[in-house]
Amino acid sequence: MNKPLERELTKISGSNLMQKELAVVVPAFNEAKAIGATIGALRSMLERSRIDGEIIVIDDGSKDGTGDAAEASGARVIRLEENSGYGYALKTGIAATQSKFVAIVDADGTYPVNRIADMLELCRNADMVVGDRGAAMKNVPLIRRPPKWILNTLANVLARRKIPDLNSGLRVFKRSSLERFVQLLPDGFSFTTTITLSMMCSNLRVVYTPIEYAKRVGQSSMKPTAFFTFILLVLRIIVFFQPLRVFMPLGGVLFLLGTAKFAYDITKMNLSESAIFALLAALVVWSLGLIADMISRLHLRPQTQND
Repeated sequence: MNKPLERELTKISGSNLMQKELAVVVPAFNEAKAIGATIGALRSMLERSRIDGEIIVIDDGSKDGTGDAAEASGARVIRLEENSGYGYALKTGIAATQSKFVAIVDADGTYPVNRIADMLELCRNADMVVGDRGAAMKNVPLIRRPPKWILNTLANVLARRKIPDLNSGLRVFKRSSLERFVQLLPDGFSFTTTITLSMMCSNLRVVYTPIEYAKRVGQSSMKPTAFFTFILLVLRIIVFFQPLRVFMPLGGVLFLLGTAKFAYDITKMNLSESAIFALLAALVVWSLGLIADMISRLHLRPQTQND
């Protein structure tokens, strides 16, 4: 995350001026065909629910007139000169607003923006409320379903919690809870995955609510290689917050392999280097896990005391 944006978020976090109850941040990249309808639905939702809120669109270097279409629809628009990424656009929008709650939603028409009002009420007693696409994920292309299943399974196992929807793009946050993890949030599509795991591993209250998920307008800008980025991200976040959940099982596997090889070697009266190597590797991995756990606790302790 760049320093100017981080300073802006810190300045807003320290301010007592909560001008709006809700800020709805909409990242948009080449979404001219859908942005008008999305903004119109958001404005209707705010008016109907009598929510004191604002809509801010981050035009992430679009070349199709997305920013002009958003302005014509009545949204406040921040234009980025070049495409900087989904997460960067969201952080830019968050930094540019002052509100008690923050909502994020995609511009492509897939999410039911009318549900934000209900999610806001749930968020009054939670840190984050997520729109769970559930069975509606049938609209996700078949080629993307196996990678999503693998990613979700890995995240569930490592987080030791059921995560109904790891990277849903419809969320409402308490700003104070969201800003705790600003320094960890990436610039790319993994923003939602990171904030989900960060809050869950910190034992914050995350609530899921079922939503309908529609077919998107236009084409997705997510690349197939993003799957491997997400896998690495899940491992990094878990290691950051709960390192023993990664190092202890890995060391256990090495220890079992070394023990099994050692037992086999005893029957042959010939102790091999591989058995010794596996047992020593297990001890090294466990030691690294303990060191990482101490570093994690020291890093998170000041923040916990300030909350």
